[in-house]
This record gives sequence, structure tokens and C-alpha cells, in this order.
Amino acid sequence: METMPVARFSMVALFFAAFTLGVFFCTRHLDSFAALMDTNSLQKLPLTAKSDRSPPSKIAQNVENTPTPMIIPVLNCSLGGSCPANSYSTKAFVRDKNVSSTPPAFCPDYFRWIHEDLWPWRKTGITREMVMSANQTANFRLVILDGKAYVQTYSKGFQSRDTFTLWGILQLLRRYPGKVPDLDLMFDCGDLPVIRKENFKAAPPTLFGYCKDDSTFNIVFPDWSFWGWPEINIKPWEALLKDLQAGNKRSRWTEREPNAYWKGNPYVADTRIDLLNRNVSGELDWGARIYAQDWQKREKEGFKQSDLASQCTHRYKIYIEGVGWSVSEKYILACDSVTLLVKPQYYDFFTRGLMPLQHYWPIKDDDKCRSIKHAVDWGNSHHEEAQATGKTGSSFVLNELKMDYVYDYMFHLLSEYSKLLKYKPTVPDKAVELCSEAMACLAQGLEKKFMTDTLVKGPSFSSPCTMPPRYDPASFHSVIERKHNGIKQVETWENEYWQNQNKQI
Repeated sequence: METMPVARFSMVALFFAAFTLGVFFCTRHLDSFAALMDTNSLQKLPLTAKSDRSPPSKIAQNVENTPTPMIIPVLNCSLGGSCPANSYSTKAFVRDKNVSSTPPAFCPDYFRWIHEDLWPWRKTGITREMVMSANQTANFRLVILDGKAYVQTYSKGFQSRDTFTLWGILQLLRRYPGKVPDLDLMFDCGDLPVIRKENFKAAPPTLFGYCKDDSTFNIVFPDWSFWGWPEINIKPWEALLKDLQAGNKRSRWTEREPNAYWKGNPYVADTRIDLLNRNVSGELDWGARIYAQDWQKREKEGFKQSDLASQCTHRYKIYIEGVGWSVSEKYILACDSVTLLVKPQYYDFFTRGLMPLQHYWPIKDDDKCRSIKHAVDWGNSHHEEAQATGKTGSSFVLNELKMDYVYDYMFHLLSEYSKLLKYKPTVPDKAVELCSEAMACLAQGLEKKFMTDTLVKGPSFSSPCTMPPRYDPASFHSVIERKHNGIKQVETWENEYWQNQNKQI
């Protein structure tokens, strides 16, 4: 056997020592980023980013031709919930210049309402005074500067509304790092819009919230439940939508109960109590099955009887407002059932894109029972048309309300709002920097799970969808008239139905 020279042996030994030391330090470095996830969940994290809008089949076909994408940073919980430097800047997400972005899709038509919501400030712009004058009812003030978020809290929102609203905004910053412009806004997490038009003839305050009506100036923003509602164990929208799709497959529309279904808390609004009082009785059957939800009892049971995906068992599902607008509308629309929409007063960011007879069946608020009875009887004798309405409503939330578009709506709304600011935002004295680490690393229970599940792993390879222009007067009038005509058509059918019923008595 040939003996290795002393010099060569020393070189090899030095190499292996350096290699071993390097592995040790790399392992220690990776461990510091795994504080949020256990070993199993960390192994499931994708190591490379892929386009949010590219089908998996196309990604698989183009693997050989795809340049090496960026490294995705994992949450760094070793800092005890403090925000790392450059957490949302473009420097934190360095993209290979050779990676081509997916061409942006066109935004759904309901994005046009962004222009309408911001229309009151088109001439004056938005001053610091307009923003600050909304702090009386706001839960928090949000300032974004150079891609970082700073929050001043005025009062705690109900349950986790403010928490998951802010979490969603932080994920937007991770999805589009360096693209969200500087801004300064007030946010109200309550059920009702409060900036009434009658109180402001000019220069109204700017206040973001979850809903508005025709008499208010509130700026509508996606609600917290898209990232989960831990208090009642409602999953984040992306995961829940998959469950609802699976629930739809358990029974065909014709195999479902031929009645209208509603389940919820009736004691938050008179209109819901009125619906409960019109439930089926020994003498009358209005075609509705109404169930009062006892949340305290359901909480003790672990919400086992409140699984939304298991409630797609009736041909018709009723949507009715509570204190104000209700987050339940998207869950009801996703069921493939015909959504019976009791005439609403309020609307959120996407419901203005819904059309009567196409996505839902309109129900009178002042004559619910007769209106529901007619809708159920009509649908049970017009299976094809009823199924088409149910399917179109479900397709709307599946294709036009997916999380890609929720984030893009937020992006475009904040971008258009920022353009109207007449001043340079600065960090308020009492504000604190907020980042995903500051929230998720310190969270517990379902809050932590939902944050982990909805964490944006890295920047989107696609740009935000292409924003549609504002309605011109003719097209705006056409939309309003189309809705009006659809509702009037149903009222005509309903009047004829009850005239024929009265003749038979």
C-alpha cells in the first residue's frame, strides 16, 4: 500500500475539518429559523417559490427550462417576536433576474368599485386632517413606510378581527415586497359603517371598514375571516373553500333537501328574529328550515355541529344580514345551492359584483315568508334554471374570490388610496412596527395555526391583476338597471304566483 505524503495528508485533514465546521454552522443557522414550525411542518415548506396562478401541470412541464428561483425566507422567531431588518423590503426577497413573471390576469369586474369608493376625494385629495378626524371610531391607525408596517392601537377590536385584518395586510407586504406604497389610514373593525354622508357635505374623514351602504362614505376592505376566525373555528378562506367544494360533491343538487336552510344567531337583529318566527309549524310550511345557533353550546362541543362544509345539504340557502353585513355570504354562495338573498342594506367589497337571477335569488325583506315560499316552489319546478343560478354563484366565489384576487383587491385599493394623499406619511409617536414575526411567533392555539397556514411564503411571481377602469356613466347606469330589472322580474313572477294561489283557495 502506498503511503500518503505528510503534506497531502495535512491538506485533506484541513479540508474535512473545515467542511465539518461549515455543516455545524449551517445547521445552527437553519435551527434559528425553525422556531415557529415543528420538524414535520418545516419539511413540508416549499423551498422554492412558484407562480400563484400557474397550474401545477404547466410548472411540471417547464421545470427543466425554469431558472433557479429565489430562496424563501422562513419566519425568524429566534428574535423573540421582534421584527428582523428589511423584513418586507425588496432586499429581503432577492429574485433571480432571469426568472420571468407570469403575465398579470385581468381583475374581476367588482374591482371597479374601488374607484367609486374613493370618488369623494378625487378633487380635494386626502389631507392629514381628514385621516386624523376618523380616529374617534377607529380601532387602529396603520402607516406603511418603505414596505414596513407601523400600527397605533386606539381600542381592541371584537375578538380577533383587528388581529387578522392586520395579519392579512402583513401577508400582502410579503406577497408584493416593495410594491405597496407609503400610506396612512384609519381602520374601524365594527359591524356598521359610521361616516354618514348627511354629516359631511365636503371633505369627509377617510375610514376603512368591512362594509358600507348608500348613505355612508366608509372605504370597504376585505374582512378578517379570509385569514380565519379562531373564536368559532372557521378556517381560513383558502382551506375552507376546498372543504366546501368537497362538501358539494357529497350530494347532487336534485338529491338535496328541497327546502331553504339558514343557521345562525337570530338575536342580533329584528329581521333575523322575524325569520325565525316564520319557521315551519304544524299549520304552515313556508319551505324554510331555520335553526338558531347556540354559540356557547357549540363552543363546548368543539364546534363539531357547526362545520360549514357539512351544511351544503339543501337546494336553497338563505343569506340575511345581522347587526350589519355578515361574513357568511361567501360561505353560502359556495354551496352550489341557490342563494336566497334577503334584501340587504349593506355591502362588502365583492358583493356589488353579484347579479340577481345570475348569482342569487332576491328575497323581499318586508315579506320574507311568501317570498321564500315562492322561490322554493319556483326552483323545485324549474330544476335546470335553479341549478344554474346555484352553480354560477359558486363559480363566482371559486374563481373571482380566490385569495389571489383578495390580495390584489387590497393592493389596488391601498395603491389608489395612496395616490390621493396630500402629505408624506410619518411614523406616529405611539406606533409600533408590526411584522409577521411579531404576530405569529407569539400567537397560540388556533390563532397560531391559522397564521402558520396563511403565511405567505415569499413574493408572488405574478404581478397584481390589471385594474379595470372606472365605470363611465353609461356603463354604471347599465349595471344598476340590470340589477333593478332582475329584482323586478322576480317580483312580477312572485305576484303572479300568489294571485294563482289565492284563486285556488
